[in-house]
Amino acid sequence: MNDSSSGRAASPAPASAAGGQVPTKIVRVKHPWRVAFAVVLLAIVAVVVIDAAQRAAFDWPTVGKYVFDQRVSQAAGYTLLLTVLAMVIGVVLGVILAVMRQSENPVLKAIAWVWLWVFRGTPVYVQLVFWGLLSTIYTSIDLGVPFMEPWISFPTTALLNTFWLAVIGLALNESAYMAEIVRAGLLSVDHGQSEAATALGMGWGKSMRRIVLPQAMRVIIPPTGNEVISMLKTTSLVTAVPFTLELYTRTRDISAAIFAPVPLLIVASIWYLAITSILMVGQYFLEKRFARGVGARPDNGPGPVTGAMNAVDAEIAEAAIAAKHGGDAR
Repeated sequence: MNDSSSGRAASPAPASAAGGQVPTKIVRVKHPWRVAFAVVLLAIVAVVVIDAAQRAAFDWPTVGKYVFDQRVSQAAGYTLLLTVLAMVIGVVLGVILAVMRQSENPVLKAIAWVWLWVFRGTPVYVQLVFWGLLSTIYTSIDLGVPFMEPWISFPTTALLNTFWLAVIGLALNESAYMAEIVRAGLLSVDHGQSEAATALGMGWGKSMRRIVLPQAMRVIIPPTGNEVISMLKTTSLVTAVPFTLELYTRTRDISAAIFAPVPLLIVASIWYLAITSILMVGQYFLEKRFARGVGARPDNGPGPVTGAMNAVDAEIAEAAIAAKHGGDAR
């Protein structure tokens, strides 16, 4: 007989002299084509690696010389700082815009929709160029009553240097994408959860903090992790502002000085891959943290259904039933 679940074949069990059965002998099913395909792939990888190690254009000694160069490591720090600041501001604005999109106020919904339309509909490089020209468009930042003599006036270049202009440009662009991610997460939570929280006397803020957001995080975190990694690579465009101390632009300047573009591109790629790997590990543990209890087996006891509800899960379930049927579920 064939064991389809394990991919093994079992031979018939012969009867023993005492009338019992000899233990079944398990024989693995052979997959010659699978083995051959794996060997071919490994051979291709080996050829590529050996060729890259011997190719003079890659100039590995130069790669080793500059991969831990102080200028490159400082540029990697600026890149990481740009990523973190832009994502924090983008997430905060994204949550606000997502709430505005779900508001019953038509003005708030219209403003949020226009925001998303503008920042998702134009390339991020074009937006960064506009932010770089901000001091040309607005030579000063004035505080006071509109259309009257300002009380206080500051030169734009004194308040906003190229670093902060790059952060603002990246963050505003990211907020439009985060708004849709957060909105999708909020919509993934059943509306009965909010109704049950209201039936228990929870306010909007408490129900969002204790009930809705913890469950929505399971949907929000994976695409947000992708956005963080994407933001890390998008920082290479801030030369449009122009901000020239981030990783790609710094390695490009070094390569122009020593006439070795390929090795410095490899150096930049190594740093991007290293930072991305760390971010992916962090994303994995965050997803694991907010996925606790998802798909738990019934025999594990009365645990939380989604990993978001804790001591109040039974009361929430009962209140949800009562809200749905218009009666008392007790």
